[in-house]
Amino acid sequence: MQQEHIDAGKAIQKRTGKTFYLATRFLPKRVRHATHVLYAFFRIADEVVDDANGVPPEEQRARLEELRAEALGERTPDDPVLEAFQELRAEYGITDEEINEFIDAMATDIDTDRYETYADLESYMRGSAASVGVMMTAIMEPDDEATALPHAIKLGEAFQMTNFLRDVREDVLDRDRIYIPRETLREHGVDPIQIERLEFDESFASAMAAELQRTEDLYREGVAGIRYLPEDCQLPVLLAAVLYAEHHTIIRAQGYDVLTEEPSLSTTRKLWCLAKTRWHWHWNRDPEAVFQRVSAIPSGEPEHRGPEHGESVPTR
Repeated sequence: MQQEHIDAGKAIQKRTGKTFYLATRFLPKRVRHATHVLYAFFRIADEVVDDANGVPPEEQRARLEELRAEALGERTPDDPVLEAFQELRAEYGITDEEINEFIDAMATDIDTDRYETYADLESYMRGSAASVGVMMTAIMEPDDEATALPHAIKLGEAFQMTNFLRDVREDVLDRDRIYIPRETLREHGVDPIQIERLEFDESFASAMAAELQRTEDLYREGVAGIRYLPEDCQLPVLLAAVLYAEHHTIIRAQGYDVLTEEPSLSTTRKLWCLAKTRWHWHWNRDPEAVFQRVSAIPSGEPEHRGPEHGESVPTR
C-alpha cells in the first residue's frame, strides 16, 4: 500500500474514531497501517447511510453497490482508501463473503430502523460487527486463526453494542433508529414512543441495565481470545476493549439516562485507562486478568471486584 493511501485512511480514522484510533497507535506498524485502511473503508460505507442527509434510498443503495464492486476488485476505484483496500484484501486473503456480509449490513440500515429481537440484531451485527472482527483478525495473522476468530467476532459485537447503547439519543435524533430490541423494551415496560420522545424513566433504565449486562458477557467472551493473537497485538486490542467498555461506567454514573445526554469519554479519562492498562500489563501479560482488574466490566464474580473499579477519575 502506498503511504499516501495509508495516510488517507489514517485521517479518516483519526477524525471519526478517536477511541479506536488511540488503541490503534499501539499496534505494530505492519498491522497499524492496514488498520487505518480497514477502518476508513468501514467508515466510508457506513457514512453512505448514516450521513445520507436526504439522499434517496435508491441512491444510497447504488453507492453501496459501487463500493462493493470496488472492494471486490470488480471495478477500478477512484478513492485512495478503496485502492489500498483492494491491495489489503488480496494480501491478507479477505474473502468476498466477509465483504458482502459487511456491505449487506450497511444496506440494511437504509430501510430497517427497529429490531424485534436480539437474534434479529445479532443477524445484523454478523455483517456490521462480526465481519469487522474477521477482517481485523486476518491482518493480525495469528498462528491459530480458527481459535482466535470466534472471540474476535464476540469482541466486535461487544464494541458495537456499546456504541448502540451509548448512541441511543443520537440514533433517534439523527437517524430515527432504535437498536435496543423491542423484546427487551416490552420486558421492562418501555414504549418505543417514549424513546422517540427522549423521555427517560426507571423502566428505560432497567432495559438499559439488561442490555449492558448482555454486552458485558460479549466482552468477557471476546477478551478471552486476546491470548491467541500475536504478542505484539495483544495490548492494543486489550486497550481498545478497556476504552470501549469504559463507556459503561459513565452510563451507570448517569443512572442509565442516555436520552438526556450522550455518554462520552474525556481525554483525561482515556489517558487514565491507557495508563492503568499498560501498568498492569507490565506486571501481568494475561489479557483476561488485566481486563478484569482495570475495566468497567464486572468479572461475573462480584465478591472478587476490588476497589480499583470504583476509582475516582474525571468523567467528562
